[in-house]
Amino acid sequence: MDVDDGELIDGGVRGIHLGLNGRCSAFNLLSVSRYNVATVSNLTATVIFTLTARLEVKATPTTKCPGEAKLHKLLKPFLPDIWFRDRTLKHVIYKMQLHFYRPLSSAPSTSPPSEPDLTSFHSVSFDPSPPDYTSLLSDELLLNILSKLPISQHVSNSLVCKRWLHLHGRLVYSLKVADWSFVTSGRVFTRFPNLTDLDLVRSCIQMPKSSGIIVTHKIMSVHVDTHFILDGFLEETALLPSNAVDQGLRMIAGKYPNLQRLAATGASEEGLLRIAEECPTLQELELHCCGDLALRGIAGIKNLQVVKLMGFIGVFYNSTISTISDIGLTLLAQGCRRLVKLELCGCEGSYDGIKAIGQCCQMLEELTLSEHRMDGGWLAGLSFCGNLKTLRLRSCKSIDKSPGADEHLGSCLTLEELHLQGCQIRDKQSVKALFLVCENVRDIVLHDCWGLEDDVFSLASICRRVKLLSLEGCSLLTIKGLELVVLSWKELQRLRVMSCNNIKDTEVTPELATLFSVLKELIWRPDSRSLLSSNLAGTGMGRKGDRFFKRSKD
Repeated sequence: MDVDDGELIDGGVRGIHLGLNGRCSAFNLLSVSRYNVATVSNLTATVIFTLTARLEVKATPTTKCPGEAKLHKLLKPFLPDIWFRDRTLKHVIYKMQLHFYRPLSSAPSTSPPSEPDLTSFHSVSFDPSPPDYTSLLSDELLLNILSKLPISQHVSNSLVCKRWLHLHGRLVYSLKVADWSFVTSGRVFTRFPNLTDLDLVRSCIQMPKSSGIIVTHKIMSVHVDTHFILDGFLEETALLPSNAVDQGLRMIAGKYPNLQRLAATGASEEGLLRIAEECPTLQELELHCCGDLALRGIAGIKNLQVVKLMGFIGVFYNSTISTISDIGLTLLAQGCRRLVKLELCGCEGSYDGIKAIGQCCQMLEELTLSEHRMDGGWLAGLSFCGNLKTLRLRSCKSIDKSPGADEHLGSCLTLEELHLQGCQIRDKQSVKALFLVCENVRDIVLHDCWGLEDDVFSLASICRRVKLLSLEGCSLLTIKGLELVVLSWKELQRLRVMSCNNIKDTEVTPELATLFSVLKELIWRPDSRSLLSSNLAGTGMGRKGDRFFKRSKD
């Protein structure tokens, strides 16, 4: 029903409804304004309902209604007398039935109406559900429309109907699986047929999902039970067996030939070989709890560019479950010569493993070491990485226990960025060796590094081509140590100092202030306490309660 000349402001019409049992619900009029007119369109007989305070109903018929006697006899027990005083209304009821139950694809007939089948009037409904016009669209067209909507609306759109749920699955390309049975049962392949990014890490850990205890690490969070702790690590029985993981990888390889990223836990050589054979487009691989020999399986992945290996990690994986040494690093280097980005977390190794990676992976541009357990002397192997541009060290208890003589270290000529985050850098010898290897670096980023005192930071002056320095959370560094280094860098253009509480604004010298004036970028928030005090100045906040709250005097 189309509404013209305004809306029903003062009330509304519930309407007329004939249920499946033929009963008629009440026609309710609640304080309707006399200026609202509702027209019933698409009918052979055009009925104009003029809603006034007296409820006057006027109709203009165009044809006669056949079967008047049968219509009156059938509907008399259920409809008020007002519907039978005018034969036009009886004609309208019949036409409304034809209108609501006519197929969408049928064309209007020009032949005169035949005798109506009044025995079907028990199914008449004056409040039918609207037709689903999206059913006229092909899957490809509707899929194109849904893909233009924001990603935040995809889940809600999938709840409309089963067809939209299926189409939503075709729009999902990245998925993290928490239940391994979702893979083995094949439901993931039916629900999401076009995945290119699949993360199986959490599903490979057999822990009760209903547990209220969650252990969180930098890499993931898992539910645990009371039998979780075994010397502070996950028990070996908490992980899926390698043969079960390999079976799931074989299924994945057969269903997702266009897979581009895969993350798994406890995979062996057999499962990775199947992935290498069936997924030629795989570019990124993340492996947890895999040994050295398992890395032979990824040698056949020709287009692999990003690899992340998770070995020994406190609270999660101990050395008895996962160990990656120089053997595994050498196998990785010989099999994946097109590596661009490599991250080693909790891996063992030494100079030989890093040297093999540098010699074989000549396209390597970014190397990340997290919580490494490298033997002494591994820093010298970085000189073989001829194309390395970024070196990241995260949460390392030591840089290099025994770096060796300075003349044997070499240097990375192409290195541009050096990032240290959460590392312990108390050992001056290892810090000096690191800066010697990275002497050509352009950007130095030091965040939350323990032991960064003035004498340790002064070793950064070895790097003469620094253009950016970022310091955050280095509470032991003073303004004197900072000034000594930054004034020696003639090419410095950007300086960021944040949350270094031992650096005071009042201690800035004229030389340092002059340097600040010529920098392209300066972020200076060293002392968070003084910054807070300056921001609260004049607000009355930050003072003691006995001074802030004063008793009112009568």
